[in-house]
Amino acid sequence: MSESISTHAAQLIAKLKDRTAEVGVIGLGYVGLPLAVEFARAGFHVIGIDVNEDKVAQINAAVSYVQDVPTEVLAPLVKAGKITATTDFAAIDKMDTVNIAVPTPLRKTKDPDMSYVVSASQQVAKHAHAGLLVILESTTYPGTTAELVLPMIERPGLKVGEDFFLCFSPERVDPGNPNFQTYNIPKVVGGITPTCTKVAASFYSQALETVVPVGSTEVAEMVKLLENTFRMINIGLVNELAMMCDRMGINVWEVIEAAATKPFGFMPFYPGPGLGGHCIPIDPFYLSWKTKQAGIEARFIDLAGYINGQMPHFVVDKVQHALNDHAKPLKGSHVHVMGVAYKRDIDDVRESPALDIIHLLGKRGAKVTYSDPYVPVLKTDGLDMQSTDALGAATAADCVMIVTDHRTIDYGPIVANAKLIVDTRNALKAFPSDKIVRL
Repeated sequence: MSESISTHAAQLIAKLKDRTAEVGVIGLGYVGLPLAVEFARAGFHVIGIDVNEDKVAQINAAVSYVQDVPTEVLAPLVKAGKITATTDFAAIDKMDTVNIAVPTPLRKTKDPDMSYVVSASQQVAKHAHAGLLVILESTTYPGTTAELVLPMIERPGLKVGEDFFLCFSPERVDPGNPNFQTYNIPKVVGGITPTCTKVAASFYSQALETVVPVGSTEVAEMVKLLENTFRMINIGLVNELAMMCDRMGINVWEVIEAAATKPFGFMPFYPGPGLGGHCIPIDPFYLSWKTKQAGIEARFIDLAGYINGQMPHFVVDKVQHALNDHAKPLKGSHVHVMGVAYKRDIDDVRESPALDIIHLLGKRGAKVTYSDPYVPVLKTDGLDMQSTDALGAATAADCVMIVTDHRTIDYGPIVANAKLIVDTRNALKAFPSDKIVRL
């Protein structure tokens, strides 16, 4: 016997299936804008809300600022009236669905900064109405949707699961990934009630390939934290292994490559100069913070965070030792950093280990330049620098440091002309040379 659902739920599912539902997205960044585009492509009219007036203006001018959404993809949708953007939250009054995709950074004390989620939820609550589906996509700690968002919206005459529907669905965006993007990454979703989940699953299935319903918002919230904690801890493990191998004179890259030939029981992870991006360096600490509220110590998370946090110091030490072996002090030497994005082939520098590395090199007296084909200007975290010509700077520098291994870089001329190279990414695997110092 199938579960009976409310009239509002049935009406909303019908509107979703015939593409007459008005779709809303709060937060038009690397998560919200691709989501808006997919629903516009599926035939819905999408209204994007953002407090950043420049972003709103660019979208309405049919210009994209998100790398995974080319302007040539966004422009026809805007011109066809499928996507519009506004700073006015009153637009929620006419929406049938609204996805909240706002930032959830960590404070310096490693506890979650929920101010963006609270602000967005307050606006949704102000304009909430019967028949509205609300989905939080911002990464957060288990319990946020039920404990923080639900009490803001629910009120007499507006009951969750009957009059409106509230869910959590973790974003799984991997910027710069050519194979997996919003439409074909399986979409996990959990609702406050089974009806909430059913409505949200119907919503996502109109535009995305695969929907994975789970039993609660807490399960959905924990899914994202497990995924990124798994990666963070395993990266911490290989970073520690890299430091061990360095002391013992063993090539850690060869060790991992050989171990990866095992067809079962092993998944390769790779060391690097530190963690970066919007997820892996941050998300596990939501879980650590939440478990501490319950009196549980998240020891793996804290230890892996410490090890990963030491990697910028470790690789700067490698530079100093490499220069010393060439009879040069780090102080006063010219070090050229290649790549400042947090990972290859993207333009995002959030939490990039390159930022810490540049600061550490500067504190030790080095003259630092950088080149990055994706980041022409670096104005963040107290830095104000411009990308320089890679080959020219590498030729002039006392040491070149490869921090981000963009595929567009031609390393042959760099190796030929540089005096000394510290490779933190194994980008120069194909270049045997005694001038290369590898992580």
